[in-house]
Amino acid sequence: MDPSLDASALISEHQAGVWRYLRAIGCDQSLADDLTQETFFAVLRRPFVQVNANATTSYLRRVAYHLLVSYRRRQKKMMVTSDLDQLDCQWLRWAGADSNGSDLSDRLSDCFGRLTERAQRSLKLRFTESASRETIAKELGITEHGAKNLMQRAKAQLKQCLDEKLNRE
Repeated sequence: MDPSLDASALISEHQAGVWRYLRAIGCDQSLADDLTQETFFAVLRRPFVQVNANATTSYLRRVAYHLLVSYRRRQKKMMVTSDLDQLDCQWLRWAGADSNGSDLSDRLSDCFGRLTERAQRSLKLRFTESASRETIAKELGITEHGAKNLMQRAKAQLKQCLDEKLNRE
């Protein structure tokens, strides 16, 4: 079989999952793009045998995680967590057997749609546009403390909604 075909299949099957995993553990979009690409370069530089889909997914996450740790060390930035096993368990709990995280993304989108428009706007400002609490407060016409409370409640509602969806399954 053509090795480039295997690489292409590996990348097309797992790229979205690696990227979502990196975003979930704290990478911004640009860094997740770069580290996703580096993950596949690192894996494909050496002989790689796919045992099964779960083993491949787990291996790719570990490579991506270690690339992130190396990047953070070079940048002298701290990691949020150093317990990879705990992080993997949480990712598996949320993403399940879906190796690319698309089911999780769909669930999150559904839960996000259930938030009030104001709560949605506050989270979009914060996490998409990296707006400060002060900016969010001004845009929504509330105090900074009010913006903080609004976002905390919205995140708690998202977590509760996701937990309910996961517990039903």
